[in-house]
Amino acid sequence: MAAANSVESLREEAKCPVCLEYFIAPVILACGHNFCPACLSWCWGRPSPATSCPQCKDPVQQGPLQLKSQLVNDIETASLQAGKASGGKNRCEKHQEALKLFCEKDQIPICLACNRSHAHRTHKVVSIEEAAQQYKKQIEKEKQKIVAEFQQLSQVLAEQERLLLAQLEKMDKAIVKIQNENITKLSKEISRLSELIGELEGKDQKPANEFLQDISSTLSRGRTGKGKFHQPVKISPKLKVRLSNFSEKTVALMKTLKTFKDTLPSTLERKRGKSQEPFRLATVTLDPDTAHPRLILSEDKKSVRWGDTRLDLPDTPERFDIAFCVLGCKGFTSGRHYWEVAVGGGQHWGVGVARESAIRKGQISRSPEGGIWAVALWGGRFRALTSPLTRLPQSWAPSRIRVCLDCDLGQVTFIDADDKTPLFSFPPGSVLGETIQPWLWVGHDSPLRLSPRHGENI
Repeated sequence: MAAANSVESLREEAKCPVCLEYFIAPVILACGHNFCPACLSWCWGRPSPATSCPQCKDPVQQGPLQLKSQLVNDIETASLQAGKASGGKNRCEKHQEALKLFCEKDQIPICLACNRSHAHRTHKVVSIEEAAQQYKKQIEKEKQKIVAEFQQLSQVLAEQERLLLAQLEKMDKAIVKIQNENITKLSKEISRLSELIGELEGKDQKPANEFLQDISSTLSRGRTGKGKFHQPVKISPKLKVRLSNFSEKTVALMKTLKTFKDTLPSTLERKRGKSQEPFRLATVTLDPDTAHPRLILSEDKKSVRWGDTRLDLPDTPERFDIAFCVLGCKGFTSGRHYWEVAVGGGQHWGVGVARESAIRKGQISRSPEGGIWAVALWGGRFRALTSPLTRLPQSWAPSRIRVCLDCDLGQVTFIDADDKTPLFSFPPGSVLGETIQPWLWVGHDSPLRLSPRHGENI
């Protein structure tokens, strides 16, 4: 306790009575009082014979002022002891003063001496209490965003659960129906056979002359009964396909959830401090200057198909000359956007996004290495155009695809636009750093059309 009081006393003695801060190059007057030279200059204005001590008002003669070297040592001792006494907590390491301010530019707490220094003089500072309240509000706001995102995710999972359970219930009813039909048919068959067995057993007990009466008819009925036996109704091939598809969707959903759990920490870290906007519907039209000469665009630039002949068009750098591709007119550099593409029943198509700088001449690389992120159906195989290709169940190939582009995360996700089933997602950070444009790859039997549901945000 005595040591603490001694330190506090030494600290008070090491402060200038004018600025109430630790002395800076202190000088001593004839009366014995100490001051910072700058504080004396401020008190006196211009030196004159009438100057006096700011503390005791004794007159001070003009002349050089004496540096108080011992007081400088006392200041250093007080600073060091103050730092030790407080354990170094909440004090400036350089000046050993209390951290009372917060520099908004450098995002660090500072002391009053730091605020007067060249490093922070022009920066905006607020009190440490005010800064703490501001950051508490930011943390609470970020917490609310994360909670909202998890609620949205819960709703998506609940909808997926509802859809899968509905599909499972339909298949269960179909199987029960087949089972009931088999039970009914088998019960009728058992009843008929039981009657025949009873009749044969009755004849067996009769005398020979009665036993042989109508024997040919009885044997005929027995032989005919063999042919009337109904085999159990088998599960139809269509129902088998539905069961297989359901199993594949369940496995895929489990993989998606595992991926989500694995990437959640890094994703939240990337989003920290950023507002999370919903995906918004983008107005997308196709750019005729990028279309392969064999492709025909509609007047509204919303659909594209193969033409009978190759059009005579200028071979500009923007145009694809070998690959049957076309880009959207509008590119994206920030925000979260989505659009939908109707692929119908076509068997040869690709839907996705491409970098503005993606190669358009010659044989292109339809992969992230070539600046393209997409899914495609080709030759009866539904795939994500990764490197190497990622095979997706053919039964997943939808009639409408929703493309969700998150420029801030650098991620693109593909969803079945009809039942909202996730199809494939390229990982965060895949499409960062450049303007991204919608991309279509058109097969000879697969006209494509941009077909959004207007006004819907996700």
